[in-house]
Amino acid sequence: MSTIIYFLCLSLLTSVSKSINDSTSLYLSPTIFFPNYQNMLNSFKIYIYTPSKPFSFSSPTESLFFTSLQASPFVTQNPEEAHLFFVPFAANLSTRSIARFIRDLKMEFPYWNRTLGADHFYVSCAGLGYESDRNLVELKKNSVQISCFPVPEGKFVPHKDITLPPLARITHASHAPGNRTVRYLVRHNGAKDSKLAKELGNDSDFLMESEPSNEMTLVERLGSSMFCLFEDGADISGIGEALRFGCVPVMVTDRPMQDLPLMDVLSWQKIAVFVGSGGGIKEMKRVLDRTCKDDECEGTRRLGVAASQHFGWNEIPQPYDSFYMVVYQLWLRRHTIRYPRRELV
Repeated sequence: MSTIIYFLCLSLLTSVSKSINDSTSLYLSPTIFFPNYQNMLNSFKIYIYTPSKPFSFSSPTESLFFTSLQASPFVTQNPEEAHLFFVPFAANLSTRSIARFIRDLKMEFPYWNRTLGADHFYVSCAGLGYESDRNLVELKKNSVQISCFPVPEGKFVPHKDITLPPLARITHASHAPGNRTVRYLVRHNGAKDSKLAKELGNDSDFLMESEPSNEMTLVERLGSSMFCLFEDGADISGIGEALRFGCVPVMVTDRPMQDLPLMDVLSWQKIAVFVGSGGGIKEMKRVLDRTCKDDECEGTRRLGVAASQHFGWNEIPQPYDSFYMVVYQLWLRRHTIRYPRRELV
């Protein structure tokens, strides 16, 4: 099995070799990513603590990640060989119960205290806030949080936490028509009443889309649009589908977006456009026209389509899909400081 995955890795590396050579790769560090990914497949071990009682997650994405992890070759029954430790708890568990669970882990196992939880991770779709209990402080401050994208403000720690690529609504279509007759498609679920959405809706250059009647309608709209606009604070979970069908994502935001999926791997500046909302529609059009003059966005579109392979979830995980890419980001976080154990006297 590892041999097959190795050749798949070589095949994918070959397919992006041109991008690597001309410095337009969709990856932050392409020469490091592929061999490091292979090292992960060969070496990475995760120990899953036994939950105190049966539980469930709040979203299908969380559940699929956990199910895939349990069935993966990364799981070990020997905690001594584990690089990281997974702390499973239910989405609706109270903070007091979570604190008690962490306390019990610290009493039963020696692993938490070696790093104060820095080599542990947990899944919480909405993310955890800051609490006064010491066990929760260590969990929030030190452990890796895996959340659903986008994460509520104040519940994501950049460079430590990870977001899950959203599940795609489109499950069957493999490609979309290439005739792009619509310049701007606005994905505005949850932001219909925002000032920007109303302003865009009054401009004939922008096609407003909230809930298409069927899957093919969405495919046609994505495939015929040059840009897909997502407003920060609204539902921006369709960004992976936009990439897949060659609709360049435009993130309308007035803050740094540090919770984008696969931030450790993908060069987001090469596959999406980021614009502020302060200048209004006229400024937005000017920025996009300047960014994509003389068909310069074709390279952005091509890299985005290539990146979309990492946004797919599968019942049985496939190489380089969302599950493996989330695990790869965990692999990058395996190097933690381990504190010397204090002997009781």
